[in-house]
Amino acid sequence: MTQPSDVQVRALVLTQSEDRKVTATFRDDLTVDDLPEGEVLVSVEASSLNYKDGLAVLGRPGVVRKYPMVPGIDLAGSVLESSDARFKAGDAVLLTGWGVGEGHWGGYASHARVKADWLTHRPAGMDAKKAMALGTAGFTAMMAVMALEDHGLTPDMGEALVTGASGGVGSVAVALLAQAGWTVVASTGRTEEESYLKSLGAHEVIARSVLSDLKRPLEKERFAAGIDSVGGTTLAGLLACTRRAGAVAACGLAQSAELHTTVLPFILRGVALLGIDSVMCPPERRERVWARLNSEVPQVLLQEGVHEHSLSEVQTLAEQILAGQVRGRTVIIP
Repeated sequence: MTQPSDVQVRALVLTQSEDRKVTATFRDDLTVDDLPEGEVLVSVEASSLNYKDGLAVLGRPGVVRKYPMVPGIDLAGSVLESSDARFKAGDAVLLTGWGVGEGHWGGYASHARVKADWLTHRPAGMDAKKAMALGTAGFTAMMAVMALEDHGLTPDMGEALVTGASGGVGSVAVALLAQAGWTVVASTGRTEEESYLKSLGAHEVIARSVLSDLKRPLEKERFAAGIDSVGGTTLAGLLACTRRAGAVAACGLAQSAELHTTVLPFILRGVALLGIDSVMCPPERRERVWARLNSEVPQVLLQEGVHEHSLSEVQTLAEQILAGQVRGRTVIIP
């Protein structure tokens, strides 16, 4: 499609030198002609900060697949031009996943050109800031809640545990489960956030070590359901103390990608481990997830757990999120 020649693009651009050192540079001299191919040109009104964004911005291996790259795995804004009949100028849209910010230029820019298949129309009443206050983290948390529901679990069956509860996915998961009537136990490495987590609906807050220190393949049964965003020994400990016929939705690796456990929780208690892939979630399910988020997310989460920052602060924030120092959700305004 023909792009307007007078549109200037501001962006945070990652480049890699021959010795594989990654540098992040703010550019304000780009045009739409510099953007990668796609059917839809979006004016970006907000993005967000996720753990994966922190890894990308700081040049950690395993995220960005090619350079130069504009990071930012989430974006929300309005359509400027589209060659796809599903979208027209002025449409309010959002995008999470699909490898954007990793293999295709992402949301840390004033404009993005993307494939129409990747976009979702924002639900009525959801502005760009609310969309990014939720973002990939909120989307993933709701997918996990829905996976537990699809498994047949209900609040009357017992407690639900959320690991990494102070982080993006965890804080939304705590709020959503509490809103749905679950008795929520929040596991966190930052127990000083107890009052914040209880304001989101947590009934009890426990230290991360309570789970990660568990060593036996089967522990005393306690939790009917779990949402885990950290992996490693924490997930192994959670599986060991999940109740018979319970389930854990796994969606992250903030602690570790490794999982050292046994088959005993699965074959002796019928515990299920449910994998959550929010990156390649099909469009039809995306619409259902976002509709539920728009109607069910508690207002307290948007009031207490969301912080707004400018694009110029992203590099500092990236260091903080990898160090586990970012609470809740961070909205980035380009």
